[in-house]
Amino acid sequence: MHMIRAHDVSYDRLKVFLEKNQTVDKVNLLKNGYVVEIQDEIEGCFILEMMREGEYWLKQLFITKEHAAMLPVLLEAILTLAKQQRAIVVYVHSYQPVVDILLEALQFHPQKEKDFVDKHEINKGNWWSYSVS
Repeated sequence: MHMIRAHDVSYDRLKVFLEKNQTVDKVNLLKNGYVVEIQDEIEGCFILEMMREGEYWLKQLFITKEHAAMLPVLLEAILTLAKQQRAIVVYVHSYQPVVDILLEALQFHPQKEKDFVDKHEINKGNWWSYSVS
């Protein structure tokens, strides 16, 4: 598994992935995102967007159903990337119970009335944070 900046991937390869996965926000992916390559094919993507110094928001995490079992490994790799970028905390918004279970297992902490959460009103789902050390 390799994580590659989306803007470093050839347009043709990215186009094929985006045509198969039309819910992915192409503009934000190209601006702040990464694609996940598995066996020379793009099988996922994510955006790790800096909100403030040391605070990152993991957005639009996506992996194909065929590779969903790799999600825990992918999350660990993203946290390593965040650490390399000198992140202090990574926030994630989840709207799927299975993802909530995974985040809790990876030692993410539920967020309720924190500054970050209050600034991003999303009524459904749960906010989580991970302290990068």
